[in-house]
Amino acid sequence: MHYIDLSIFVLYMVAMLGVGVYFLKKNEGAEDYYVGGRTMSSGHIGLSVVATDVGGGFSIGLGGLGFAMGLSGSWMLFTGLLGAWLAAVFLIPKVKGNPAFAKFLTFPQIFGYYFNKRVALLAGVISAIGYTGFTSSQILAGAKLASGTFVALDLNTALLIMGVIAVVYTVMGGMKAVIYTDTIQWAILMGGLVFIGIPVSFLAVGGMDSLSFSQLFSLEYLTTQSSKSMAAIHATLPPEFLSLTNITWQQVVNWAITIIPIWFVGMTLYQRIYACRDTQTAKRAWYIAGLFEWPIMAFMGVSLGILARVAAEQGMFDSLGAAGAMIDPETGLPMLLRTVLPVGLMGLMLASYFSAILSTADSCLMASSGNIVTDVLSYFYKFDQDSPKALRLSQLVTLLIGAFALWLATMMTNVLDLMLYSYAFMVSGLFVPIIGALFWKRRSSVAAFWAMLVGGIVTVTLQVFMLTPAAPDADFIGLAESLHPYFPAEVTQTWLSLSDFELQELLNRTLSANSIVHIPWVDLVFRLPFNLDPNLFGLTASLILYISLTYIYQENKHTEHGREYQR
Repeated sequence: MHYIDLSIFVLYMVAMLGVGVYFLKKNEGAEDYYVGGRTMSSGHIGLSVVATDVGGGFSIGLGGLGFAMGLSGSWMLFTGLLGAWLAAVFLIPKVKGNPAFAKFLTFPQIFGYYFNKRVALLAGVISAIGYTGFTSSQILAGAKLASGTFVALDLNTALLIMGVIAVVYTVMGGMKAVIYTDTIQWAILMGGLVFIGIPVSFLAVGGMDSLSFSQLFSLEYLTTQSSKSMAAIHATLPPEFLSLTNITWQQVVNWAITIIPIWFVGMTLYQRIYACRDTQTAKRAWYIAGLFEWPIMAFMGVSLGILARVAAEQGMFDSLGAAGAMIDPETGLPMLLRTVLPVGLMGLMLASYFSAILSTADSCLMASSGNIVTDVLSYFYKFDQDSPKALRLSQLVTLLIGAFALWLATMMTNVLDLMLYSYAFMVSGLFVPIIGALFWKRRSSVAAFWAMLVGGIVTVTLQVFMLTPAAPDADFIGLAESLHPYFPAEVTQTWLSLSDFELQELLNRTLSANSIVHIPWVDLVFRLPFNLDPNLFGLTASLILYISLTYIYQENKHTEHGREYQR
């Protein structure tokens, strides 16, 4: 890496640490540390929310969607807008407008108020595990993305840099540091994409060997090159890539049932609701976040993926050797930028990538720490949340979780996968009980507890045992014997005569067209209806169980639990 790029990157990291040091001296207790003293403005909160929700997956997921399906991939973040605005209209008035929640620091405390301590403890454990795993995944994904983009940066070095920086400034500054750095990181990400990533990538696909700063200020050059780029895009891509209708209803439903519930169960989001001055501030912040999710961030992300697809089709990555020959949709964009960016702009884009990842990692780290301190440790040990001792405990727990998350990121991916299943468990398990608590007068702690467990278990079980495309060394015959009822009609009787290569292709086509689950210990193979996401079935199981058990084990006065929980 050129020393100019390295200098830009180092200055960015020092600035992030500086924010942490600044707030280290200002935090006085757990309320300052976890909810920013409840005095944050809608602008900072709104940008922090969108940076947390979109930032970590922006460079990876949205670029991959644009690469694979074109502009229609932007509909994924439309469900983010729906989730944000639904939460603003229905959730925030219930949470921010309830005086009983005025001193709450975490999401599971609401379960303690409406149900009992056991339900709150379970919610806290699930949330803490899920967010620890999500922190690890963000660090690992960001390190892979950065090391794949910048030749001189190996994976372990990227992991160490990202992990240490994120953990240190979060430990020192708490929620205020997270929110203010999220605002800075969002501005850097937007600036990097608007002024560097998108224009440079767009110009590059029109046929550009290299880019100089003088060319960026030449109107004649920009006009000519833009015409070439538009012609290359239309000549390279199929028409559906530039359409908003290249999508199935199943994809929209799967995104909706995965993304919308997060806005109602995300610990990172509840911390920001608590951090707002009042209800109107929180609602404005959520409206701001929704608008930035879609259309702004959505179309920027998929557009970059589309440009990477055009570059790949043109052979622009051939010079990268083996890496360029095996293009993953989610690495197409970094390959493009790595190919065309000049010195100086590369450093700015590196800072932008790290901003995207850190803005999510720090929030998830704060969420997990809040769950452990407030929902788990306080269940067994009583302490004053506003005391300096509580602040030091919070910082220590954040440090330990951060170190554990960084260690996890260096381990085998299957360990990390187990942690990420906890996040899916959280979404499908907690959504129905919280909606029931806030919007249904009937209460049952038994119903909440078991709906939480069963809903999460159903989702994770389906995810774990869902079959994926066959690896080259897989047992094709054994797999085909399980899957042959789902083969196309013309090959159901003749698949045994296929070659290994043909059988592998048939298996992969079958698995791509169907969501097939195989539970080996009971030798059970079945297809999920309409290729719908496992989350839908976990949520359905949770809903059925919650309603049934609430009628069977109804509690007449839920406020008794609230008084008990607050004592």
